[in-house]
Amino acid sequence: MQERNDWPVSLKDARRALERIRPHLPPTPLRHYGQLDDAVGHDVRVLVKHENHNPTNSFKVRNCLSVITALSPAERKAGVVAGTRGNHGQGLAWAGRELGVPVSLVVPEGNNPEKNAAMRSFGAELIIAGSDYDDAVATAERLHRERGLHLVHSTNNLEVLAGATTISLEMLEEEPDIDAMVVSVGGGSQAVGAMTVASELSPKLEVHAVQAAAAPTIHDSWHAGQLVCAPVEPTIADGLATREIYELTFSALRSGLAGFVTVSEAEMAEAIRLFLSTTHNLAEGAGAAGLAGLLAQPERFAGRTVGIILGGGNIDAETLRRVVAGEL
Repeated sequence: MQERNDWPVSLKDARRALERIRPHLPPTPLRHYGQLDDAVGHDVRVLVKHENHNPTNSFKVRNCLSVITALSPAERKAGVVAGTRGNHGQGLAWAGRELGVPVSLVVPEGNNPEKNAAMRSFGAELIIAGSDYDDAVATAERLHRERGLHLVHSTNNLEVLAGATTISLEMLEEEPDIDAMVVSVGGGSQAVGAMTVASELSPKLEVHAVQAAAAPTIHDSWHAGQLVCAPVEPTIADGLATREIYELTFSALRSGLAGFVTVSEAEMAEAIRLFLSTTHNLAEGAGAAGLAGLLAQPERFAGRTVGIILGGGNIDAETLRRVVAGEL
């Protein structure tokens, strides 16, 4: 992998974001599990970055702290708004409470009630609008214009991307010999962050992407080289349920990824079960997608050290019951 000048963030941006968020967030663990290696096979050594150990059980809190700590005093006083399915909203609500910034969040109808309750528990105003994530984002954009709130998109924001890049920065500073990373892509912040850090610290490291087959727009568009619209079907991976591609990440994904696959609901469910049995950590669908992508193509990484990100553990009780019961 080679450094690209047209990528939206740099290693310098990530280091600045890490300096801002470190007073609020310690590094998350990077762990190795022999049982997980055995399950993947092909002599692959797997390293798991436990973003589920953050205060909101998700990596998104990094992104949101990166944004809020970069706001001016006037922007903080006015407050922030975002569309979310849960983890971005929880991260923003937690960061807002930590720094005294009002937070308004828009979720679609029928959103995960446990995630809604978590966002409210952190002090956010919750607004229900639209049928899916993208509708919620559109409502957030309207509130930004009408109320003068600072809009914090979960992907199309430079400080969000800088925050996500700190994950891979921590990983490679702790384990510089990682050969490849397999990361989930909803909007692409984790993947762009991994590519950015690798391009400057480990140019031979390959970054591979994974998306839910139920929301294939960004995957299909990547392979086609242009926007290919596709509907979003019901999925256990709330964080991957997007039907758009995003300006700040798509061109970088096109130029920097070594590969991009989709995984089924059954494959993500199996990855959740495997995380539970080998690491005794809960993963939600999107949080397990990196492992699911690795399990779908282990021969591609034979004999190599592969980093994956357990991006979130906010799985609701009913989905977890169905996963453990083998109903998916």
